Amino acid sequence: MIARITGAAMRAVLVAILIATPALLVPGIVSGGPELILLLALIAAVLTFLEYNTAYPSIVEFRDAPPLNRIRFIALFATVFFLTVMAKHAVAPTGLTTLVASLGGLIGDAVDFPYSPVRLVILILPSDAPLALYEAVRMSAGVAYTIAFLATLIFLMLVRLLGWPTGAGSFNVWINLPLFDPTTGGDVVQRLHRDARINIILGVLLPFLIPALMKMASAIIDPAILHNPHTLIWTISAWAFLPASIIMRGIAMSRIGDLIEEQRRRTYANAEAAQTV
Repeated sequence: MIARITGAAMRAVLVAILIATPALLVPGIVSGGPELILLLALIAAVLTFLEYNTAYPSIVEFRDAPPLNRIRFIALFATVFFLTVMAKHAVAPTGLTTLVASLGGLIGDAVDFPYSPVRLVILILPSDAPLALYEAVRMSAGVAYTIAFLATLIFLMLVRLLGWPTGAGSFNVWINLPLFDPTTGGDVVQRLHRDARINIILGVLLPFLIPALMKMASAIIDPAILHNPHTLIWTISAWAFLPASIIMRGIAMSRIGDLIEEQRRRTYANAEAAQTV
């Protein structure tokens, strides 16, 4: 009980820090003031605490199948932090911000090639946008996409090489997939594999589709709003993190389907062996 409360409280604090990081490091630009950020951080912290402090899941998937959600959080926190540091470099440069901005520039240039997701994000900007905005978007998109790619690769290695989630003990489908009803919709394994394929395909396509949709909606939503550092940080973070999170969900569901199928084979084999004896 104490361990659960402590873990839930720690997660709540980390989520609050994540939300408050841009406002803390790049202050004075948030519309609505620090009160709004404090309120959002508090709401997110309370929801996180309630979710992880209860024995019955609500919407958070894989809560008892580490380290999937930890990888997701670290990836999102790293993305927000590095993008915030680069945004801070434009208003209050320091040695750390200079180093991060330099690395971000190198990464942005490396992944900014024709038809890449980073190039598509840059193309949503209006032609008369200032050069500084182009560079900020290139660096931010490059760093965010690289972090998301590495996080996905790390989780894939955990699945393929270390056999996630078997190392964390037995896997409870109800707790870790609260939105998945195994009693409806046909065979569980087929549904898991189908949903896994849909998630992976969607996650791969979203980094390309989101910029295209934003470009089509440019008459309604001015892409120049990315000139605001906080808007840039959260928009680029969401653009990179959400597809990666969806891909990881697809990989996880495919793995769970494989485990259930293997368990079925063992059960059938044991039953046949018992009948033979």
